[in-house]
Amino acid sequence: MLFRGWDDAAVGGPWPDVATVVDHVGVPHLVVTRHALVRRVLADPATFRPDNALDAVTPIPVAALRVLAGHRFRLPPTLANNGGASHPAIRGVVADALHPARVAAQRPWLTGLVRERVARLRAALDAGVPVDLHAGLAADLPLLTLARLVELPDAPVGAVKEFARAALELFWAPLDADRQAALAEEVGRFHRVLRAFAATGGGLAARLRAAGHSPDVVVGALFFLLVAGQETTSQFLTLLLHRLHGEPAVRAGLRDGSVAVADVVEEGLRLEPPIVTWRRVAAVDTALGDTAVPAGTSVVAWLARAGRDPEVVAAPAEFRPGQRGSRRHLAFGAGAHRCVGDQLARLEAAVVVAEAADLLDGVRVVRPPWCPDNLTFRMPDTFVVARP
Repeated sequence: MLFRGWDDAAVGGPWPDVATVVDHVGVPHLVVTRHALVRRVLADPATFRPDNALDAVTPIPVAALRVLAGHRFRLPPTLANNGGASHPAIRGVVADALHPARVAAQRPWLTGLVRERVARLRAALDAGVPVDLHAGLAADLPLLTLARLVELPDAPVGAVKEFARAALELFWAPLDADRQAALAEEVGRFHRVLRAFAATGGGLAARLRAAGHSPDVVVGALFFLLVAGQETTSQFLTLLLHRLHGEPAVRAGLRDGSVAVADVVEEGLRLEPPIVTWRRVAAVDTALGDTAVPAGTSVVAWLARAGRDPEVVAAPAEFRPGQRGSRRHLAFGAGAHRCVGDQLARLEAAVVVAEAADLLDGVRVVRPPWCPDNLTFRMPDTFVVARP
């Protein structure tokens, strides 16, 4: 499958001039790889609409649809898939909740939490016990931070994480019918929790209601935040730590101050983005370079490969923090639908790099992150290290 692995081999090889057509679970997509063209697709929502961004990659069968309907599951356009007139107002409320000043105010609390976790992990390593840096550090950190900012519903962290990963699989993975039905039950069950909170909850839910948005819109915003607003960041933290393990020179630069934490984060976003593709649908007959794009074509913007475009980055395959073009990645998208949580993700990654990078010194990888087949999300499951 084209979107199976995302190491150097997966994004190596000859570059197409503009785009290639591939089938993914029987659905044809026009795959756009060049940085300039990917950016154009994302930044022109009139020509390339976001309507299909949350469509299930594997069409959901009737049995699974019945399960969702039994839970009164509805997901109206709110953020990522909203190309209508309501999008700016909804986005404005969410963006205000994630305002850079409010995000920055979380740094002391977040730093303290990360330091506590790093101390526990270091003690275990020193005692000869292998540790999972995904489960022990990265997995729930973004969810806990997001909950403080937007006052998410009070639910067990494990249940929220299971729901988020189930949604990423249900809507973006190739699946068989039995698996779809099981995932539909899990997603639908948690949707009930969100629906109850949307009607009475405070924080972001209350602000959306006060702005006149319907309960379904509130649910949709919360749904997307829980799926993309925190799960992707925990994935990135795990992927970045794994990458840093293989970059001893970068870690040495962090120690002596010759490498900036912010540059490490940006280079990580360029080379190890948790979201590797995003979809758009052509609203009109158009073209990308010399390639005709008929109206209705599913366009896959290959964000990960755009970050390695040799026309943009000096050393595309090398982890060189601060190099020319490093910050021009499209890990957060572009245009009107650019990720509203980019500053939050950057803060969380910066704190983890600053506080946890030295955990990687003198350890061996027992189990590297494994990523399942998925059109868009990498979804690493673990990262186990131990002292030699």
